[in-house]
Amino acid sequence: MKNSLKQLLPFAVVGILSGATTFGAIEYFKTNENNSDFSYFHTANDNVKFAGINSANVGDDFVKAAKTTVPAVVTIKNYQSRSSSSNRMSEQDLFEQFFGNPFGNQRQNQKQQQPPKDVPSGLGSGVIISPDGYIISNNHVVAGANKLEVILSNKKSYVANLIGTDPSTDIALLKIEEKGLPYLNFANSDLVEVGQWVLAVGNPLGLNSTVTAGIVSAKGRSIDLLSQQSRTPIESFIQTDAAINPGNSGGALVNVNGDLIGINSAISSNTGYYEGYGFAVPANLAKKVVEDIKKFGLVQRGFLGVVSLDLSDDRQVATYNQSQKANIKASSGIMITEITENSGAEDAGLRKGDIIKKIDNSTIETFADLSAAIGSKRPGDKVMVTYIRNGKSYTETVTLKDQKGGTSFRSKADLSVTEKIGGEFEVLSDRFKTDYGLNSGVIARNIVEGGELERIGVYDNYIIIEVNGKPVNSQKDVEKILDGYKGTVQIKYVDEYGRMYTRGFKMP
Repeated sequence: MKNSLKQLLPFAVVGILSGATTFGAIEYFKTNENNSDFSYFHTANDNVKFAGINSANVGDDFVKAAKTTVPAVVTIKNYQSRSSSSNRMSEQDLFEQFFGNPFGNQRQNQKQQQPPKDVPSGLGSGVIISPDGYIISNNHVVAGANKLEVILSNKKSYVANLIGTDPSTDIALLKIEEKGLPYLNFANSDLVEVGQWVLAVGNPLGLNSTVTAGIVSAKGRSIDLLSQQSRTPIESFIQTDAAINPGNSGGALVNVNGDLIGINSAISSNTGYYEGYGFAVPANLAKKVVEDIKKFGLVQRGFLGVVSLDLSDDRQVATYNQSQKANIKASSGIMITEITENSGAEDAGLRKGDIIKKIDNSTIETFADLSAAIGSKRPGDKVMVTYIRNGKSYTETVTLKDQKGGTSFRSKADLSVTEKIGGEFEVLSDRFKTDYGLNSGVIARNIVEGGELERIGVYDNYIIIEVNGKPVNSQKDVEKILDGYKGTVQIKYVDEYGRMYTRGFKMP
């Protein structure tokens, strides 16, 4: 028995000492837990630690960024007149059109006494980018506005001038008359990394100065959104899971230093509200657009001059193979399917079937990559295009041109009539004119969102009968009437229901 106790005694002592040590360690950490800003245990190698988050530092970064950003983010109210915000006649108007006005001049006097009023039709956000009142926002936030009201975070209100818009990137530039305003600096969005912390600041759902946090979920996203308002969309969005809702459009996406890395523009949602996917125009692209608008009055955009196939898109490749009876394999890169005549690509010797892999130092895997690389360039800029032809790699210098084949910058004065008024026109057949009793008319095509024609209620497929009281039967007729014209333009047109309107705008 004594021998057994002697054998067990060392184990008992070790157990008592181990228990005491553990108890002491627990009490120590209980005493000091409020003084610790990390959660890991030291090991023999101080570089090896259990994962932990220094939440205090992250919180401090968010607070700093929010304090910097909130004063520079504004609310934008879009006001449109009741008459221009809808192209539909009221029931009373239709009644009077067919049966006359049984009340004599009473209704006419009522109309004169109560002219159409500008009413809020949209609410969005904007970012002050200079102390003298320049504000960047989205094109869709300001589209169709008769008046734009800007409200600062301190509740001061201003009427803003719309300096210019770019439907291709969904960017708009406004200006208010004020000095010494808080503003944000553009950061280099090319340095943004997937996984880094970001803040979205704006006015979602009417909740002013709202800050949400998240990470960059992806870069170079194309969501086929801007093709609804532009024939040359540029989509290379920064995707974030920071909560973005209606009203956030035009607001700021910033890093933890409060630097502007993007302009919040869209969400991907089945409900119309936040579901975890928000998209922002990269700061580098947005900065280039506003610089062009400030200096030239419009965006200077260079084009490579190719029609292309995104080899990373399985559906596009399958559709192309089916239509062309080809056997192209999905991979990465952009395959040229057509070369535009008199383009930079043609001049440099690029051919149909070449696969573009790099623009300068940027790897091109998707169409969004190509869109971003070229979209930030101007006519006359030179880019190094690396491509694959017959399994071999080549690099050529391409001089970018505008859509008309030029390499010089253009101002508003250089724009064609159709570019100024925001639409094109197609000849109306004699058969159609006869069937519908029209003596003249052209079909409106490619109406630009936010353009002058859309502002007065003209949309694709509407029929324009007269311009400034003169009948028009071709695009040349419209251009002849308005070329060099300054003043108010009067447009007589018919909508899809056969209703006739006469509306006007000031020639840009």
